[in-house]
Amino acid sequence: MDLPVDEWKSYLLQKWSLLPKSIQVSISTAETLSDIFLHSSSLLQSEDEMFLKRLSRGYLVEKDPNAPLFYREEGNKKFQEKDYMGATVLYSKGVSHSRPNTEDISLCYANRSAALFHLGQYETCLQDIIRAQTHGYPERLQPKMMLRKAECLVTLGRLQEAGQTISDLESNLAASQFKIIQRTLCHLKMKVREKETLTETSPAAPTKAFENMDLREKNEQISSATSSVSLCIDPLKGRYLIATKDILPGELLVREDAFVSVLNPGEMSPLCYGLDGKWNTRVTNGDLYCHRCLKHTLATVPCDGCSYAKYCSQECMQQAWDLYHSIECSLGGLLLTLGVFCHIALRSTLLARFEDVGKVIRRLCGDISNKDICLPESKNLVQTFSYDLEGESEKNDKTVETPIPGCDINGKYENNYNAVFNLLPHTENHSPEHKFLCALSVSALCRQLEAANLQILTTGSKSSQPKTAVAPALCQELHIWGVAMLRHMLQLQCNAQAITTIQQTESKENIITNSKQVRLATGIFPVVSLLNHSCSPNTSVSFISTVATVRASVQIGKGQEILHCYGPHESRMGAAERQQKLRSQYFFDCNCPACQNEKHRTTTGSKWEAFCCNRCRTLMQGDDVLSCGNTSCTEAVSRDHLVSQLQDLQQQIKMAQKLLKNGKLEQAIQLLLGCRYDAESFLPAEHSVVGEIEDDLAQAYAALGDWQKSAAHLQKSLHVVEVRHGPSSVEMGHELFKLAQIFFNGFICQQLLIICYIWSPGLEMGVSGTTTQKPQ
Repeated sequence: MDLPVDEWKSYLLQKWSLLPKSIQVSISTAETLSDIFLHSSSLLQSEDEMFLKRLSRGYLVEKDPNAPLFYREEGNKKFQEKDYMGATVLYSKGVSHSRPNTEDISLCYANRSAALFHLGQYETCLQDIIRAQTHGYPERLQPKMMLRKAECLVTLGRLQEAGQTISDLESNLAASQFKIIQRTLCHLKMKVREKETLTETSPAAPTKAFENMDLREKNEQISSATSSVSLCIDPLKGRYLIATKDILPGELLVREDAFVSVLNPGEMSPLCYGLDGKWNTRVTNGDLYCHRCLKHTLATVPCDGCSYAKYCSQECMQQAWDLYHSIECSLGGLLLTLGVFCHIALRSTLLARFEDVGKVIRRLCGDISNKDICLPESKNLVQTFSYDLEGESEKNDKTVETPIPGCDINGKYENNYNAVFNLLPHTENHSPEHKFLCALSVSALCRQLEAANLQILTTGSKSSQPKTAVAPALCQELHIWGVAMLRHMLQLQCNAQAITTIQQTESKENIITNSKQVRLATGIFPVVSLLNHSCSPNTSVSFISTVATVRASVQIGKGQEILHCYGPHESRMGAAERQQKLRSQYFFDCNCPACQNEKHRTTTGSKWEAFCCNRCRTLMQGDDVLSCGNTSCTEAVSRDHLVSQLQDLQQQIKMAQKLLKNGKLEQAIQLLLGCRYDAESFLPAEHSVVGEIEDDLAQAYAALGDWQKSAAHLQKSLHVVEVRHGPSSVEMGHELFKLAQIFFNGFICQQLLIICYIWSPGLEMGVSGTTTQKPQ
């Protein structure tokens, strides 16, 4: 997903292995990104490009004129089954394959409006009705759609518009049509009259206070940050943030919109055929979220030129087109083949066009031949950059020294291309094979841009206003931007941020809703990237659309460093595994307090993965042979025996879960109770498997309507979650939400109010722990 597809990776790795040793050495020892790019791109042959094109053609991203009818018919089947959500998504797929101003797109919009009406999405339904009319919806079918429009307006309390729609409909109806819908029209007019006699007012739309919340006490040094933090630099650990005052749990520290983000395509493998062997009917994140702002939407608006890019509105579509999609549109299959990192690298350079282009080019021209800047991992972190302030520096013949890379001449760190460019690529830490893979992928992309005569850069423009990027002549600085894209690809392994969201995992028939955190997109957040890692961080990061919010999860003292978890968290994995992951992806050995403390622990392991004594319930210690931690107990057993016992237990749990899924609740409960009895003989009450058993029992009793028993078992599961992840973790939040649902369904109001009271501080501050991670 992040890197190119496996076929292209294997192809290039084989190509690397067949290169003469001298060429491999030249690339491996190259000191600048420019040299790496030049050496590698010179090796890209026409047969390589042909192979890549064949892979790219496997992604069906162009508009297929035969697809709208297929998706409309499949959507109609779902509609008849009253699966309005499924119908909506399929109609949207039909919309994305339709050309503008055709009957196909108007019919898909109209059908989708009907499904949205049944889902209670009345405002969105009205928007689809307008879209259907705009694209030429057939006159013969207008009356039925106008009735739907009137019903939406009546339901929304927009009575004057509803009355006008009904009047227009009556005046334009033919006699034969009037007889068919006469009863519905009369019913609607009665509704309008009834509502007109009422004095009720429509409820105000819920505010989006959190989404629109501005930073209080903005930081003069760091954009998107509060005055509670300050930017520092150290020769060993580079740039980092510290607290300028004592910070309380829940306090907002950073609220930053991504400089660039790309929606992860999800399980979109090439040539995924659908029901008829040609079109894909599987739903991915690309069907449900705006490709620009990442807003969840059921009524996507497609790009006019391709079937892949979809947006939440016409405005988002136009903004994306002006900023980058006019270049990307014809490259859809290629970008999916080359992976998200290559896509972000291209998009970053496209966005750079809307800053001071002349400055950016001069910066790149100087930097790609400057070893210290191309390899900023060097000891000399304090460097001198020249900036052209509209010719002022040329007049004064001065260079301005900025001690912290990424800051402007006034020492301010902003969310802009300069900050992105100064994120470390860790060039010397990447393997030669990886650098070759990235360089060849970027070279192939540049060749395609050149072949399509697409101009990456609109030169000579300092305006921040987007302009169409297609030009008759290829940009002369394409090589420079190729080097920049290579830099960005190498940066992303350590600096990309996984943008996550919470999605419901259970079907609509389930009484209790389960949810999980899923990776929605990948983005670059220059300010968030300043945070160093800790396996036990003092902040949490959450997302709304493309905006990252960093809050303190514990009290932070003045002068303490602000720390974030890159993924490997002490509550999720042991120190050895964390160290391995951090070393392989981020190129450092973690010495945070959690790792230091774990080195001195006994060999019992964490409670959620340890074994306990069958006699006295004390945790067992040791390696191959485990002994009871109680010195007065002589119990001993081999680790292999207990591991085998645990595996047998997990198989029993899987059988019970299958029974639960198939509705055989009583059988599932009996099997789970047996599993719990067996677990008590060798697992502590805090073991994760014990928590899983209790959670499954809670689900089974909830399905039977026995809310008291369900709540009792879920509270035991909560104890396991709290021990492992902490009382304010996102996992604890998910479990408490399930418990609240049980209390609500069982009318156990007193306990429900207690849950709300206990958890309300967490709701205000955002849950702590690992709500996000950088891509693995």
